[in-house]
Amino acid sequence: MRSYTIAVLAGDGIGPEVMQQADAVLAAVEDRFTLTFERRPADVGGIAIDNHGHALPQQTIDTCREADAVLFGSVGGPRWESLPPDQQPERAALLPLRKTFGLFANLRPAIIFPQLRSASPLKPEVIGEGLDVLVVRELTGGIYFGEPKSRTADRAVDTMVYTRREIERISHVAFQAARKRNGRVTSIDKANVLANGVLWREVVTEVAAGYPDVELGHMYVDNAAMQLVRNPRQFDVILCGNMFGDILSDEASMITGSLGMLPSASLSSSSVGSTAQPVFGLYEPSGGSAPDIAGRDLANPIAQILSLAMLLQYSFGLDEAYEAILNAITSVLDDGWRTADIMSDGCRLVGTADIGSRIAAAVRDR
Repeated sequence: MRSYTIAVLAGDGIGPEVMQQADAVLAAVEDRFTLTFERRPADVGGIAIDNHGHALPQQTIDTCREADAVLFGSVGGPRWESLPPDQQPERAALLPLRKTFGLFANLRPAIIFPQLRSASPLKPEVIGEGLDVLVVRELTGGIYFGEPKSRTADRAVDTMVYTRREIERISHVAFQAARKRNGRVTSIDKANVLANGVLWREVVTEVAAGYPDVELGHMYVDNAAMQLVRNPRQFDVILCGNMFGDILSDEASMITGSLGMLPSASLSSSSVGSTAQPVFGLYEPSGGSAPDIAGRDLANPIAQILSLAMLLQYSFGLDEAYEAILNAITSVLDDGWRTADIMSDGCRLVGTADIGSRIAAAVRDR
């Protein structure tokens, strides 16, 4: 029986309660597919500050280092807002984790299940029968990290730099992800005015030659921003540099209509979804800690459950388990069960624990 180790960092706010539902779904996956997952919990964020004096204690880093992948909840809340900015949970936990483990590739799906089309701000004829777009964003290069940076009273300088190696490795992630999906990559650049955009387009095209089964297209970032709201179904995998990906992934997420449905992954390797060797990654919902509803059985756990599904697919190559979770969520939504953030007329309102247990049961039984 294959065994995997997952570091479980539930964090603050709604993190523990949505993580509990993800764990129930993971137990259902174990039962259905005869797998074993060792969960290793560790403190992170505000709870770690309270218990250990730091948002990311060394023992938490060690737990993550000994694991095959990390399932992350959420961090932050009013209790820690008076701390200096660099000590607050959001900055003192997640950013150092990304740096420590070299997490250079961010994957953010924007999924509209057919049952939730009414939640999207876009017209029904634009959404069609649903939407599934994956934004692959380079996390560690580009204008956010380029040197030199400078500022005087009347002038500020930021430098947008990309190397061939940085572009190659994020391109491999996008093409390998596309192989697990619908086989299309749209690379985003500004090659008509930026020198690094010319290099980006050249290198992506070179990498594409190694993936003859994947269709490649190029698009300028301004046109891509327009096309995402005009005709989002034309996209499968969107490949972006750091700043463009930052902007477009937020735009894509908002067309889904609910932060409670948005997972994400950050990976440290270009080899995604390998069954031979686990690929280290950190998986988390895109929403925040929502302290206003924490502990009230109101949070939507689906983003956390989808983050687990991504972990199983991209870190462990367990495509069948990934599909089982997606099918279970679809089944529960088909039956009309909704948390408050996705509630609509004619559906049945349930809480965090109820919808989580229904998804787990659907994974186990179908």
